[in-house]
Amino acid sequence: MDEFLTVALSFPTLPYSIVLAFAVLYWLLAAFGVVDDGITHDGLDLHLGDDGLHGISGMFARLGLGGAPVMLVIALLAFFGWTVTYFVHLFLLQSLPTPVRWLAGSATAVLALLPAVPLSVVVLRPIRRLLLRLRPVPQASLLGRVGVVASPQVTATVGHANVDDGGAGLILQVRSQDGSVLARGDRVVLLDYLADHNHYLVVRENAHPALSIQDSLIAGDKEIHR
Repeated sequence: MDEFLTVALSFPTLPYSIVLAFAVLYWLLAAFGVVDDGITHDGLDLHLGDDGLHGISGMFARLGLGGAPVMLVIALLAFFGWTVTYFVHLFLLQSLPTPVRWLAGSATAVLALLPAVPLSVVVLRPIRRLLLRLRPVPQASLLGRVGVVASPQVTATVGHANVDDGGAGLILQVRSQDGSVLARGDRVVLLDYLADHNHYLVVRENAHPALSIQDSLIAGDKEIHR
């Protein structure tokens, strides 16, 4: 046990140990609902901003690691990278002089990603198929409907709204299309549905008077025929 901790908590295994521990902690929190597990999203909100998140997702997609939550991909890469560096460190690097061990360890830490990427791709194949089945079916029929903001606000990154579907009503994830901030109680129009992110793009109702008039006419027609 002492030897395991010594290898796992020293260079070059230590960086992978830290990333792997963070990933395991993240998924434990996701299992208890503390954080979003990202199952219905193409990537996860890592608080990197849109450019940072899309950059990571795009890089993973080019490596064949797309179509899965970013944190899941990071966890797999960290696990396989950790496995490679651990055994190389255990059987080869420990006996080397310190300067040589640091140089060889640096090369090992980088080169460990070479087998980690294809191994992660293999593991992700069945997981990706499962995630595709779990994704919600796009509800294009709701486009043009008017909803009411139910969250404290709707921005380009967060918010939800209530939409009358003729039944019990729907609570939908919505995002402001034009970047404006919408307050609770504002009426909005559903303009587009982004299936990859499972949310609708909306604008304030009075920003599209033609849609507002159409919605009012439909509502009035329903009242007449009751």
